[in-house]
Amino acid sequence: MLSKDKIDRINVLANKSKNEGLTEEEKKEQKELREEYLANVRGSFKNHLKGMTVVDPAGNDVTPKKLRDYQERNKKH
Repeated sequence: MLSKDKIDRINVLANKSKNEGLTEEEKKEQKELREEYLANVRGSFKNHLKGMTVVDPAGNDVTPKKLRDYQERNKKH
């Protein structure tokens, strides 16, 4: 998870970008922070998928084969 300080810095840079513009150094910092944030979100989403099961109203497991295959490939031994 990204630290609160980094998230706050992302927001500060976004606001500054809208209001007055960023220096080249700040643009580089903003890009790196955004990439780190997105990598964190993607990792969290993948972890969520590993434990997901889709069940229809009748109680049958209807998890798509593609998801089951992904879960099987990424199972922790």
